[in-house]
Amino acid sequence: MNQHPACCAPLQHHWPLPRPIPGAVLVSCPFDPAALAADDFQRAAIEQTASLQRSVAKRQAEYLAGRVCARAALQRLDGRIYVPGTDDERAPVWPTGISGSITHGKGWAAAVVAHSSDCQGIGIDQESLLTDERAERLAREILTAAELQRMDPAQVGLTVTLTFSLKESLFKALFPLVRQRFYFEHAELLEWSADGHARLRLLTDLSADWQHGRELEGQFVLNGDQLLSLVST
Repeated sequence: MNQHPACCAPLQHHWPLPRPIPGAVLVSCPFDPAALAADDFQRAAIEQTASLQRSVAKRQAEYLAGRVCARAALQRLDGRIYVPGTDDERAPVWPTGISGSITHGKGWAAAVVAHSSDCQGIGIDQESLLTDERAERLAREILTAAELQRMDPAQVGLTVTLTFSLKESLFKALFPLVRQRFYFEHAELLEWSADGHARLRLLTDLSADWQHGRELEGQFVLNGDQLLSLVST
């Protein structure tokens, strides 16, 4: 019987984003690296690889919390007991017929899963809100020229954080489908609104199905200084 690791708070089965995705399950978990116990991986029955053993407590705790969430989400989805491994691209390995994504940020981890028949790809990402000053420094690395032109000077921190997070979610949603890396300049955030709606467009050809000009819907929620985004196909 798996035991809950000491570094993780009780699991939360909820949907914190504005619009539910039919057939998708999201599980989240606050975690505290300072509370990581020596036997937490064993207690949770999750493999601790050699590289993880060499990692700092923060990395170990966030990995463990993310996998605990992923296992719980899959179990709620269809009853299976499965912990995603990690492939050569450092992406989670999901069971055949499953789309999924894991994120971890400041003391919080989450996983979202769905059957591929309901959702071809799904990506989730959490980020801490950038200050306006830091966002100004990073803007040209993350935003395209068109995005920079559209940016409201009064919302620099939010816009850069949101654009970064949505593009991360987009990558997580599409990479398992196209198996091709792409970067910030290969997509643009066309529009977003305060109700958590967003729309993105690809600026490069990734596959026969995912070509330049293809648009996708995204969503996000801001909770204090933490922003959570999701893109699904």
